[in-house]
Amino acid sequence: MNMNKNKTTYSIQQIAKLTGLTDHTLRYYEKIGLLNGVQRDGIGYRQYSEQDMAWIQFLIRLRETGMKIGEMKRFSELRSLGEGTIRERRELLESHREGIYAQMAALMENVKAIEDKIQVYSVMEDEMKPEE
Repeated sequence: MNMNKNKTTYSIQQIAKLTGLTDHTLRYYEKIGLLNGVQRDGIGYRQYSEQDMAWIQFLIRLRETGMKIGEMKRFSELRSLGEGTIRERRELLESHREGIYAQMAALMENVKAIEDKIQVYSVMEDEMKPEE
């Protein structure tokens, strides 16, 4: 971690360690336009800022909640276009959130079905126990 003029910067290895992403994934995200404007030092090494770190952490949340790379790219493009795209970004996130809620509801239905089956097996086990 470097302190340049009171700004903390991170190398790609440090970002990888802090986020759990690989160096390869970080380079890929940059290549496809998810990470824009990553600064370079005098010899060309990437120097990630605190803002880069926050954005990477948000990208991780989007991936972990099932957002497809194409949607992430669209969100990133909108973000790079500035404040004029705030409504569209909000709508994209709202749509993604609705998908997450639907997944959660389906998971809860599945958990309930599994719990019901566990209960059936518990009753069956109890009935199979020899009387003492």
